[in-house]
Amino acid sequence: MAEPEKIFTAMLQDAGVPVTEEAMQQRWNEINSEQGGLIQNNSKWSPFWRLITAIVTEPCKQLVKLLIEHALPNVFLRYASSTWLDLYAWGVDVERKAGVKAQGQLVVTRTVSTGELFIPAGTVVESPPINGYVYRLVSSADVTIADGQLTGLLPVTAEQIGKAYNLGPAYYSILPVAITGVASVTNNADWLLVAGADTEEDEPLRLRCRNQFSAVGQYHHDAAYTAEISSFAGIRPDYLFFEHDAPRGAGTANCYVMIETGVPTQEFVDTINTHIRDTGNHGHGDDLRCFPIQTTAVSLTVTVHPVAHLSEEKRKALRAGVENMVRCAFRENTNYTVSKTWALGRFSFSRLSDELHGQFLDLRSVEFSQDDIVSELTLPVLSTFTVVLGAE
Repeated sequence: MAEPEKIFTAMLQDAGVPVTEEAMQQRWNEINSEQGGLIQNNSKWSPFWRLITAIVTEPCKQLVKLLIEHALPNVFLRYASSTWLDLYAWGVDVERKAGVKAQGQLVVTRTVSTGELFIPAGTVVESPPINGYVYRLVSSADVTIADGQLTGLLPVTAEQIGKAYNLGPAYYSILPVAITGVASVTNNADWLLVAGADTEEDEPLRLRCRNQFSAVGQYHHDAAYTAEISSFAGIRPDYLFFEHDAPRGAGTANCYVMIETGVPTQEFVDTINTHIRDTGNHGHGDDLRCFPIQTTAVSLTVTVHPVAHLSEEKRKALRAGVENMVRCAFRENTNYTVSKTWALGRFSFSRLSDELHGQFLDLRSVEFSQDDIVSELTLPVLSTFTVVLGAE
């Protein structure tokens, strides 16, 4: 029995509610005796008790199950989910955030700089397959790269809503329909202007609801600022890190902001600062400023040893899969369930190794050039990253 079920089962038992068929049978016997009943046949084959089981015991068991698995859990913020959690959030003046499409700019490099190059709106740029899925961006405006310029910026919007489109640098690099005169297209590390986000999941919404109990005053403390900042799409309360040591003098503090795919752009953080400054969300004389989370550069080489007698095609697929999953651990994509890097934490490569073995059955062994990463108020990010195939 799961821990929540034990808790709510105990709550019903403490209230005197029979929760098992045996306890219910005992209670019906007691009621029969208390009422002076003359029925003495207690065999489970007794027609009377078979009737009671059919019309009383079974419905009671279903009612108890409903209470334990649905009604009671959704009374408490810790376990409430879905529509129940939406109602709880409404009660503390919080609303589930809607999903958002990622928006940003890609760098287009020409083959030559002479003449003008026109790129029409609606141009599609793709990522390579990541765990079997290809992500697509669509240009949102016509772009003309002027004569003499070798590069230009292409404004793009994700094809669909979701955080999965906030891919790390160099992922968006494929033009499914070639454009004459374009040598390459890619996304830099700071390509995102608006981070994509899914419809807010239960856990971050639960965290925002819990934060409301500490944010009652709404002035000059972390909970109030957490409530304001985490109202932006893609930001969770546990992605905010406060520095209270008066970095700009008395009454000042910093907040370092992280998103699911790592580091937000300065433009995105500036919108948060504008919101705090221009909408009266400062306390009396205090000064809080938000910054993108600072980073620690990590140079990593991963050696992948496949199982014996694997075909060349499967070896290449294994190498690509390991690369994408490690990049996911370093918050460059969201396509795998894997432990991820955090500020103020330890990133364990032994755990990552276990997770890689659980994901890829063709993986015999994996070696990392780096020991565990212990980070302060910084987020570990990949600076140079190489995945090589080793011996079988």
